[in-house]
Amino acid sequence: MFHPAGQAFQHPRFTRRFAIQAGAIGLLGLGSGHLAALQSLGATKAKARTVIYIFLSGGLSQLDSFDLKPGAPAEYRGEFKPIATKTTGIQICEHLPLLAQRTHLWSLVRSLTHPTNNHSEGHQIMLSGRTELPPAFSANMPKPSDWPSIAAIAGAATARRNNLPPAAILPDKLVHNTGRVIPGPYAGMMGRQREPWLIEASPFDPLGYGAYPEYAFDHQQRPLKDRNKVFKAPDLSLPEDLGAGRLDRRLALLQHIDTQRAGLEQQATVQNFDRFQQGAVSLLTDARVRQAFDVTHAEPAVQDRYGRNAFGWSLLMARRLVEAGVNLVQVNLGNNETWDTHGNLFPHLKDKLFPPTDKALSALLDDLQASGLLDETLIVMAGEFGRTPRIGSVGPIYKAPGRDHWGAVQSVFFAGGGVRGGTIIGASDKNGGYPADAPQKPENMAATIYRSLGIPSSAMWQDAQDRPHHIYHGEPISGLTR
Repeated sequence: MFHPAGQAFQHPRFTRRFAIQAGAIGLLGLGSGHLAALQSLGATKAKARTVIYIFLSGGLSQLDSFDLKPGAPAEYRGEFKPIATKTTGIQICEHLPLLAQRTHLWSLVRSLTHPTNNHSEGHQIMLSGRTELPPAFSANMPKPSDWPSIAAIAGAATARRNNLPPAAILPDKLVHNTGRVIPGPYAGMMGRQREPWLIEASPFDPLGYGAYPEYAFDHQQRPLKDRNKVFKAPDLSLPEDLGAGRLDRRLALLQHIDTQRAGLEQQATVQNFDRFQQGAVSLLTDARVRQAFDVTHAEPAVQDRYGRNAFGWSLLMARRLVEAGVNLVQVNLGNNETWDTHGNLFPHLKDKLFPPTDKALSALLDDLQASGLLDETLIVMAGEFGRTPRIGSVGPIYKAPGRDHWGAVQSVFFAGGGVRGGTIIGASDKNGGYPADAPQKPENMAATIYRSLGIPSSAMWQDAQDRPHHIYHGEPISGLTR
């Protein structure tokens, strides 16, 4: 149970009518979200804000994207040129032209910092929003003693809507190319029952990175001709403990309860309850609902705007999910190490990574703005760390130089959800290696997400032993939102 710290918990009082309705929902096995729906029958409920957390596994180079240093020595500044944007005084990489035209919709934090340069530790830190590593942390696998992820906390601490899980991760599990599962996006100490909904639209493949199939590549220049990395519609099948036969039996029992209920309720209330019930069943069983999530069969014009690739389909699916009622969607924009540009940095960013990112993210911003949902949807884009300020070459497997891991500073992208467009928070030093102004921690980023979701600053989560833990470990980023 989540409640503000120090607030006494009181058992709610239910009418007989509400008890019958709630019992029917329990028998159907469709989750507590419909209790909230029932409670809201006679009340107007404000829309909840949603969050899309775009995670760039591998680590985006801040110096070659959103924080270029054209005045730095050649070994720092890189090959790309800065271009002017719609906002006077803000420049970004020349290979992000569509985002440059939309700076009025988004802002940057150029000073987020944490102490690790290791992939697994960085994933755990940036996906949980906590700089301190959990006790007994393992870089080789997720553990039940890990801190819960931002997605897991959002899933547990926000209200379920439309019987969809409150938090989802797509399009794949973050798996290292050796096959080990990367820690970070899981429920950890909350327990397995709090795991975010994993929409595995793209099964693990050890070879091939980027926005496949259009922009597939390999960091080590291995041949891709035999790889067939796929993107498919998510599985919206029934939960494991609720097969079709069991659902039919529960619906029959529900009809019996409906008969008993008829004499106790007014017709209008019955119709409202039936609407929630039918909607819940259809989300589990209606083929049209599954088709709505099959983004590879979206209208051709829509696919063209987002891109017919893993990046475009993933962000299109994220948009549809928040529209359908998921509160937080974590989008892994690229399988593990996609952004890990130790070598071949400039050709891979220019030709393989920036074009689909620029296109898909701009389409997402445009669609949310056109639908009126941008102010209600916070978009955050970050990696597990930035990249080293000095350019170097790592080993003979790369044909061109790149940058190494660098936790000391990275740029984080924010849009929507009340974000003040055209704003820069913080700054890195002259060579882009350390914060020079307004340093921010992962805790501040996480707090910004939690506040946007409407989670109170005093809220707690409970572990498997019912011990309470604070959700917030920092303050929301000052000056970022209106």
